[in-house]
Amino acid sequence: MSDSARLVREPLKFAYWVPNVSGGLVVSTIEQRTDWSLDYNVRLAQTAERVGFEYALSQVRYLSSYGAAQQHESTSISLALLLATEKLKVIAAVHPGLWEPAVLAKYILTADQFSKGRAAVNVVSGWFKDEYTRLGLPWLDHDERYRRSAEFIEVLRALWTQENVQFHGDFYRVNDFTLRPGPYPVEGRPHPEIFQGGNSTAARFNGGAHADWYFSNGKDFDGFTEQYDDVTRVAIEHGRTVRFGLNGFAIVRDTEAEAREQLREIIAKADVDSVKAFGRSVQQAGAATSDKKGMWADSSFEDLVQYNDGFRTRLIGDPEQVARRIIEYKKRGVNLLLLGFLHFIEEVEAFGTRVLPIVRELEADLEAEVERTGTVVLAES
Repeated sequence: MSDSARLVREPLKFAYWVPNVSGGLVVSTIEQRTDWSLDYNVRLAQTAERVGFEYALSQVRYLSSYGAAQQHESTSISLALLLATEKLKVIAAVHPGLWEPAVLAKYILTADQFSKGRAAVNVVSGWFKDEYTRLGLPWLDHDERYRRSAEFIEVLRALWTQENVQFHGDFYRVNDFTLRPGPYPVEGRPHPEIFQGGNSTAARFNGGAHADWYFSNGKDFDGFTEQYDDVTRVAIEHGRTVRFGLNGFAIVRDTEAEAREQLREIIAKADVDSVKAFGRSVQQAGAATSDKKGMWADSSFEDLVQYNDGFRTRLIGDPEQVARRIIEYKKRGVNLLLLGFLHFIEEVEAFGTRVLPIVRELEADLEAEVERTGTVVLAES
């Protein structure tokens, strides 16, 4: 059986972006029935868990950007959501350079114990220079930030899996250090999962060589496949396997026309000044790399209205259309979809009740087809 055929066997996992920042997930003045408060986020987490979502990702931001005037810190709200749920895994986005890895490792272990093995981290190397310089912290060049992140991940993993840890890198030192208690015991999981994203060559290297999961910004089929092939090559060279998450913004309505009209309205009501300001900041990330492959390097104004390029994944249509496109991403190697929505609670519930059942039916059909033919047939668009 081919490698692509083996990809279809594991059920897709679904995650949602925690709206712990004001303004929701689009930089638009359109009405959004999404709130950044703890009470709202607890109700959202419980709803998502009930309808089949397995993960949530808490955003990290210390200074306001992309029009978000208010924001809760990521590890704090992650712990709160873990304590308010029973099955949901919560991923806290964190910045090396703002955290010492041993301090974060201890915090996450506490959250992991309290939640019986449901804590995880997303290591974000950072593009927002002001968050560092205004705190008097050094701002490193692009590739140096990713080298620091690689060491950060390795220190986390060592502290979560070993005793008397010794680590002497260019950025971090650990001398005979042991954390107790260790991770909550979960079969098949040696430590809290480590996610890492980014589009650049350095980010792809870290994804393949160091992380458990590689997160891709919103991409079409070809864009995701190019990243999948690159990261997988690096992982094989390092004797590792890595799983893949993909960002998407889902607009699911009764008809395709309604969904496309909703997208048109979001973009038409974009907060132009905030989108342009965000674009000026983040597109320096791509320009800072030698091969110009950084995050948002080729994002248009319309892409940046959803600040992780979620519209590019094109999860826009009626429930069956969206489910079929999701399956096409699965065929290409996506293990997890990280989703944003306009009105979170009601749309997460609708996605879980109207789209996920179709996805599961299509997964069963796909597995049966692979059993029969040994191959996966890809749609072109």
